[in-house]
Parts: sequence; C-alpha cells; structure tokens
Amino acid sequence: MPPSTDLRPPASGLFREIERIHGDRPWGAFLDAGTGTHSIGWVGSLATDRWTAVSGAEAHAAQTADAIVTKRRPADRIVVGNWADPALLAGERYDTVLADYLLGAIDGFAPYFQHRLFARLRSLVGRRLYVVGLEPYVVGEPDSAEGRLVWEIGRFRDACLLLAGEQPYREYPSQWAVDHLEASGYRVITAKRYANRYKERFVNSQIDMCAPRLAKIADRGLAKMLAARGEALRAEALALVASANGLRHGFDYILAAEPA
Repeated sequence: MPPSTDLRPPASGLFREIERIHGDRPWGAFLDAGTGTHSIGWVGSLATDRWTAVSGAEAHAAQTADAIVTKRRPADRIVVGNWADPALLAGERYDTVLADYLLGAIDGFAPYFQHRLFARLRSLVGRRLYVVGLEPYVVGEPDSAEGRLVWEIGRFRDACLLLAGEQPYREYPSQWAVDHLEASGYRVITAKRYANRYKERFVNSQIDMCAPRLAKIADRGLAKMLAARGEALRAEALALVASANGLRHGFDYILAAEPA
C-alpha cells in the first residue's frame, strides 16, 4: 500500500490522527515500544487496560517516569531494554503497540537492527501496530530555500553527534517501512504521509542539542567553529521561519498494521 499525502495535522498532532484511525476499538493492553515524555503523555490519556513503556536508556526512562507519575496505575510499568535482546518482554502480548519514531531512533541503541524491528515486535502485537516515522531529509540537496535550511540543520546536527562519538538517527522512508511490515507478517491497512512545516522549536532544539556534544570534542578550535556555524544556521533559519511562517520540507508518516 503506497502512502497517500495529507497536510500535517494541527497542534493536536499525529497522535490525534492515530485516535481517528483507531476509531471505537478498545485500546486494551498497550505497548509504547519506544517511549518518551511526549508519547507517554498521550498513552496516559487513553482508556487502556494497562500499559508498558520501553526505553533504551535509564536516564530517559527516569524522565518518562517523572512525566507520567500522576497518571501511572499499579499495573503500568516502564522497562529499560534493547529490542535486539530476545528476552525483552518475551512471552508478552499487547492489543495495541505504538512505535513512535522508533525506527529512526533505534540505530542509536542497536545499529543495523532496523530491518529486523517489525519482525521482532510481531509476537507482541495482538491486534494493531501503529508506526510513526519521518521521511529521511538529510539526503539529497533540496531545491527550496526552506528545505535547504532544514537539510543543513540536520547535517550539522549529525556531524556534531558523530564527532562526539554518538550515533545519529537513521530514518527510513515510509515505503521501506510498508515493505518490511508486509514481509514481517503484517497487513498494512493505513499508510499516510503528512507534510511538515518546521518552526522555532525545531530550529532551537536541533542546534541546542549540539552544545553538550561540542563540549566533548578535543579539538577546541574545531568545536568553536562548529558552534559559530550552528548559531549562523539558527539566525538564518529563525529569520526565514518568521517571514515564511515556518520551513516547509519533508514528511512524517503514520502506518497502521495488523497481524496477517
């Protein structure tokens, strides 16, 4: 099923689109397979029977726990683990599974595991899997000024991560994800792309995250030049955000799949 393209939903976000796709079906037991403070806030608002949230890092899991502390029930749990570990949640099953930007993020914890991710989750999916992803945008130079700035910021961010000894996200196209879902024993029932418009939050968050990475670089002259490049990108991008009401470039996507 090739993805169709829509305008990105308003501030209510992609999670509201998942609610629309899900309709009146019960959420049941819910697995947030790549949790964070954003997704757990949404999961905590749903009428689930119970939920499990998986994080790849202790510090990230602690932030997630703090974000949901007032809504967490006795049966709800946060687990630290790596999907490359076959023992993680072995024998468990969930009615609904969410993989929110997990496909791109997992490369930081289990490099080169993406082609096995959907098969790894297959035994856990009782009824429905939702995949939220981002079309790659740091490959191929865009034609528009807005797209080029988003591309430049992404390349700058990834360069800082690599120089600090960290692994950048590796995003995969929606059609790649559809193909691998179908090859892993799922039937894709919804495939949609949503056009992105990046604003101040994106620009500042991507450049700000580089500061602690630049502090790790032994060559302080190089680190200083990179910091200056980041601030130049910030100024140029924020000016264009203000004049063009955002930077229009690329797509997010939602895929809904069921066990075949």
